Amino acid sequence: MEDFFVSGIQQVGVGCVDFQAAWRWYIEMFQMDVRILEDDTVAERMLPYTGGKAQKRHACIAVNLQGGGGFEIWQYSERKPQPVGFDIQVGDLGIFAAKIKSRDVESFHRELAAKYDRVGPVCQSPDGRRCFVVEDPWGNWFQVVEDGTVFIDRGQLSGGIVGATTGCSDIDRTMPLYRDVLGYDRVVYDVTGTFDDLAYMRGGDGRFRRVLLAGSKKRKGAFVPLFGESTIELVQSLDRQPRKIYEGRQWGDPGFIQICFDVTNMRALEKHCNALGFPFTVDSCKGDEHFDMGEASGHFTYVEDPDGTLIELVEAHKLTVLKRPHIYIDMLKRNREKAFPKLFFRLMALNKVKL
Repeated sequence: MEDFFVSGIQQVGVGCVDFQAAWRWYIEMFQMDVRILEDDTVAERMLPYTGGKAQKRHACIAVNLQGGGGFEIWQYSERKPQPVGFDIQVGDLGIFAAKIKSRDVESFHRELAAKYDRVGPVCQSPDGRRCFVVEDPWGNWFQVVEDGTVFIDRGQLSGGIVGATTGCSDIDRTMPLYRDVLGYDRVVYDVTGTFDDLAYMRGGDGRFRRVLLAGSKKRKGAFVPLFGESTIELVQSLDRQPRKIYEGRQWGDPGFIQICFDVTNMRALEKHCNALGFPFTVDSCKGDEHFDMGEASGHFTYVEDPDGTLIELVEAHKLTVLKRPHIYIDMLKRNREKAFPKLFFRLMALNKVKL
């Protein structure tokens, strides 16, 4: 088990029907304006989730350098994206909300509410933190949570992804994946009832069991300073039968596609996953080759939780620092536990996207 480690949430995938419109909105509202990579190629390794057919797509990974994970914004290039055919409710099976941090929840709430009308009231979560919910124009929910940590201060009120909320049919059956594989082994709260901070979301007035998981150990890895700490919240509906969010749809269709974790030593992690009953369903490098993503290369895999929610695991092998001249970092030749210096992350700001 000590042969691998998980550094944190790299990104949450967001499928959309209009790539450019979605990215503009996420920049304007959440300052997800630093491009890590962008390409318009064919997803050849995801056949189990794309109807057995390789699909062309336009995707990018964008981050907010104040800290937290990023967004993978994703749109089919040739296939017509298929939106969910029902109103997603709290507790439906899959990722139904992403958590974004803010160092000043009250001020950020005023900022967003002044320019957008789908912003819920400021409430208190079961752990006592201030929070509120934003619904984007395409029906995705983002819970803004109080978090005073700032990595690179850009004078903004928002940060990046610091967690996700997942609907489960049985929390006790789901918890081992996040606890024993991904390292979220500390229970922050385990509560049952009705909750003010869910009420703004559809179906949020129901009765639920909620478990918030965090890590008990300090994370290690190159990107830990940017990712920071994160949580996973598992939600189980107790008074209705939840629906599977991606039932009958494909990976990449609109909604929260997956939550992605940055990992080191994929093969050791694979053995651990197999032993716990969470085998890889996709493996980009079955022959231990490098998967080329243009500006980067690496190894990605997928596992499913007991309800079929997709978890992506990514191990970086090569990262481009500058395109011209081509300067890159060979991740396999450096101390994988050592964090990148802050200068490295400041250089990322050269890839800032302006509206």
